[in-house]
Amino acid sequence: MTPTLYFLRSSESKIVQNMTPLAHKNADNLNIYYDFYGLTPNDLGLYALVNNTIVGAIWSRKIEGKAPLLSLAILPEHRRKGLATAMMEQFLLEAGAVYEELNVETYGDSSNINFYKKFGFVTTQRTMMQKLLKREEITRPTDGYDPRRWMD
Repeated sequence: MTPTLYFLRSSESKIVQNMTPLAHKNADNLNIYYDFYGLTPNDLGLYALVNNTIVGAIWSRKIEGKAPLLSLAILPEHRRKGLATAMMEQFLLEAGAVYEELNVETYGDSSNINFYKKFGFVTTQRTMMQKLLKREEITRPTDGYDPRRWMD
């Protein structure tokens, strides 16, 4: 199953709000993950569409001056189909252009820990993992496209 990935915009903060309980089941104060999402350059995210349905999202926020905190959520019926891997691969490319590091809360769940280890995250605290990112520019297929070229 290949998802279509789109950037999360501030106008789509409802997606983040709906996905937060899936990403942070054991967290208190869930609104810190979605309140006013996308209104600062410190927010970065993607969501996945399969058959015109939003099935997952991955996003990060800088909370209280700390390193950006990563959130990843997939609808239960779409798990174990490669969606999380596809989203994480693209997200890490995008995050490398913006952040120097990412943190993720694992809540001690061994399947989460193993997933994040695949992408180079290391345990820093009992329920927290961190990944240092390479800062590099991203080249997208649309970069350099000049829409004025086709205008009258």
